[in-house]
Order: sequence, then structure tokens, then C-alpha cells
Amino acid sequence: MNNENEKGREHDLRQRIVSLIQANERALKKPITDEELRKLKAAAGRLDQMLKAAVDADGQVLRSAVARLDQLLEDIATGKDVAHDLNRRRDWQTKKREDG
Repeated sequence: MNNENEKGREHDLRQRIVSLIQANERALKKPITDEELRKLKAAAGRLDQMLKAAVDADGQVLRSAVARLDQLLEDIATGKDVAHDLNRRRDWQTKKREDG
């Protein structure tokens, strides 16, 4: 996934959150207090940080996968037998799922 797709997903999610908040505001019968507004803004800030962290983590996982794939393709191109490494990784992932 490239950076534009990540930004697009993040933008879409933010727009969805904004639309839900706006719909909720219209449904409220009493005005919001300054304290409630302050709490909502603080929560929105924390949510924004969490979303950014999630996007950054996804990007790191993808970069790591790309590096592994590049190495695998390089090994294949040089004639190295990669079957053992692939089987070992598959066995490790299966064991990890069983333990988890």
C-alpha cells in the first residue's frame, strides 16, 4: 500500500468520524458544556495520535515485507535454494498461531 492510499484511508476515516460527530450534535437536545467540549477535543487528539501510530505501524510492516520479498527474489535470481527458508518460516508461523 503506498503513502497516498494510507492518507486516503486516514482521510476517509476522519471524514466518517466527523460526520458521526455532526450527526450526534444535531441529535443533542441540550447544548454541550465547555468541559464536555474540552474532553471531546482531548479525546479527538488522542484518537488522531492513535490513527497516525496505526498508519505508521502498517507502513513499517509493509516495508519489512518488501525487504523480505526483495531478498527472496534476489536469492532466487542468484540460484539459491529458498525452499528450506520458506518451509522454516511457514513452520514458525504455524507454531506461533498454535501457541498464541
